[in-house]
Amino acid sequence: MKTLWEFFQNQILGMKWLNELIGKGLGKIGIDVDSRMGGSIQFFLYDTIKIIVLLCVLIYLISYIQSYFPPERSRQILGKFKGIGANITAALLGTVTPFCSCSSIPLFIGFTSAGLPIGVTFSFLISSPMVDLGSLILLMSIFGAKIAAIYVILGLIIAVVGGTIIDKMKMEDYIEEYIKKAGSVNVQSLKLTKSDRLKYASEQVASTLKKVFPYIIAGVGIGAVIHNWIPEHLIETVLGSKNIFSVILAVLVGTPMYADIFGTIPVAEALYAKGAEFGTVLAFMMAVTTLSLPSLIMLRKALKPRLLGLFIGICVVGIIIAGYIFNLIGVYF
Repeated sequence: MKTLWEFFQNQILGMKWLNELIGKGLGKIGIDVDSRMGGSIQFFLYDTIKIIVLLCVLIYLISYIQSYFPPERSRQILGKFKGIGANITAALLGTVTPFCSCSSIPLFIGFTSAGLPIGVTFSFLISSPMVDLGSLILLMSIFGAKIAAIYVILGLIIAVVGGTIIDKMKMEDYIEEYIKKAGSVNVQSLKLTKSDRLKYASEQVASTLKKVFPYIIAGVGIGAVIHNWIPEHLIETVLGSKNIFSVILAVLVGTPMYADIFGTIPVAEALYAKGAEFGTVLAFMMAVTTLSLPSLIMLRKALKPRLLGLFIGICVVGIIIAGYIFNLIGVYF
């Protein structure tokens, strides 16, 4: 069973066969993959193809699942739960929604204007970009199932705790007035046939790939540079175990950036290969995907400064704590 799982993780998810195939192909045309330039080309081709293939498959499957959870139905589901159970449900629901923070904000606004408790909507807002089924599969392909599972668990905990804190602090007055008065912007979705759902999934693959492709290329390009050109001792010094501020630094660097999980993973993969710690790398990923500058600008239209600042503070502190926890337990994996 262990051998079968390792084959699935390395050859199906990780596509190690593809890396070897690309290496052999480059060798046949005279490119030395052991050189910096050759290694960068191999890394770029391998990670780009792997991520795009996994992305298309995952988006298709996840979009098909999403077709059963339109905004109105999601709102109805969330409305049935109370207290911490509602926060947990919202965080879990966030795992089957779109792939970046900017995509999550319209749903967040719709849920808030429909009258759902503010803490519940924030649990959704935190979870949706930080933790999704796609990130779980891609993380498994690089770091293994245990690391991926812990990443998801910590992300959900941040979402639930963050939403609960905001709920307890009674921050409803810090939602912009036009959001409160908008009412429910969602309508009951029509029943879709199986053919409609398959068509929807195909359309989502095309639209999402078009949207994230530039970030995949940029992320893989940065990863290739880190992987083959930046000295290992430099990464270890800045983001390794010898620097107790590595997690904080990673979060501060990652927060103003904008990328989705698919563009961030190649950078994380390269940093880890160069000696950065698990928790530092994963905290960087969480910060980039959850607290991107464009999404914060969009959120400012819906939240007053005090609530926006509280949201940022909760996420930053939660991600930093999660990063240090992961560094502590990561040594066992």
